Amino acid sequence: MHRYLPSPSASAVHFSFLTIHFYALCILMGICSAILITRARYRKAGGNVDEVLEVATYIIPAGIIGGRLYHVLTSPDAYFGRNGHPIDALKIYEGGMGIWGAVGMGAAASFLYFKGSKKFGKKERSLSFAQFADAVVPGLLVAQAIGRWGNWFNNELFGRPTKLPWALHVPDAFRPKGFENFATFHPTFLYESIWCLLGAFLIFRISRLHTLDTLDSLDTLDTLPPGKLFLFYIAFYSFGRFWIESLRIDSAHLIWGLRLNMWVSALTFCVAIYFLRLKPSLKR
Repeated sequence: MHRYLPSPSASAVHFSFLTIHFYALCILMGICSAILITRARYRKAGGNVDEVLEVATYIIPAGIIGGRLYHVLTSPDAYFGRNGHPIDALKIYEGGMGIWGAVGMGAAASFLYFKGSKKFGKKERSLSFAQFADAVVPGLLVAQAIGRWGNWFNNELFGRPTKLPWALHVPDAFRPKGFENFATFHPTFLYESIWCLLGAFLIFRISRLHTLDTLDSLDTLDTLPPGKLFLFYIAFYSFGRFWIESLRIDSAHLIWGLRLNMWVSALTFCVAIYFLRLKPSLKR
């Protein structure tokens, strides 16, 4: 008998006064996990953990808005096309969060939090923006790994048809046009979840070998400068996302035969590798 991963029978649980969407629940669980992991790493780096909760109040809404904007802007036909409904752009619980928009807006918000403290007369932060970025990346990867299961609950963003033992069985109602006769597909949500957990594990291992201290305390080129772990995260995730994106069959804008997100992944990978290879000045 052919084995496969089943699809969930429901994407939400309904009460008389409340509907809880599992997609939103996965996002919430991911956010909580990221905060807990970041607090522990920030404290270990010598930072004031109260700053993590404070900056989270800026990063979380910025990340959600940025992620949704990226998705809507790169998939406008679903909302503003011939059969689209603009109001659906606000229905985040139905799925559709672009990670690059979330990371970009979240990074911008945290940068302003750390760099803008002096400018706006606020107290000096205990650590730098680069140190915070390094502290947050493993938690961010864990959050992405958890959040991807929201796609499973929504029966969305799966890959090409396959009969591999771990193939995902997709109900008839959720099969894309042209794939109605196929029953099992690549579970790309699972691939990305595993890839993110692997990235988090690698960053934890790298962190044990290097310090998250400031550049002023660096004595050799073997010590990892602040910001390098964040760049590693960008490169690592982009590398895996390029491959995973190539498996997906949901509608997407194509540029020279490749999906838009594949081009974005390739660009961010190259930029991250370029800056990773740069050696900082170690003047004391």
